Amino acid sequence: MGIDGISAMLNQAGSSAAANRTDALKNKAGSDFSSASDEELMKVCKEFEAYFVEQVMKEVEKTIPKNEEEDASTSQLTDYFKEEMMQDLAEEICDQQSLGLAQQMYEQMKRNYSLS
Repeated sequence: MGIDGISAMLNQAGSSAAANRTDALKNKAGSDFSSASDEELMKVCKEFEAYFVEQVMKEVEKTIPKNEEEDASTSQLTDYFKEEMMQDLAEEICDQQSLGLAQQMYEQMKRNYSLS
């Protein structure tokens, strides 16, 4: 298998992982939380907040000029690991310094589901 085959596999794996994560979050968001515990509800809200931060980081990253001297295979490998790094960094940001989005969503969901 050549470098092109490996690059294609990396692209496929990265796209698949991102799609799976997005689908899992959509499924959780569409769930009925009327019988959820406070911990479960807050966990889902924090996951969404981290996802939101990750998406903002990806959009900001698009504004950074690309290095034209970097070859395609190195770029694809970097992109694959950058995806993982951004996800981990977004989760860490939300764990250490919440934006308050998770807390607001948590409070709204408690009101919507009439949870005490």
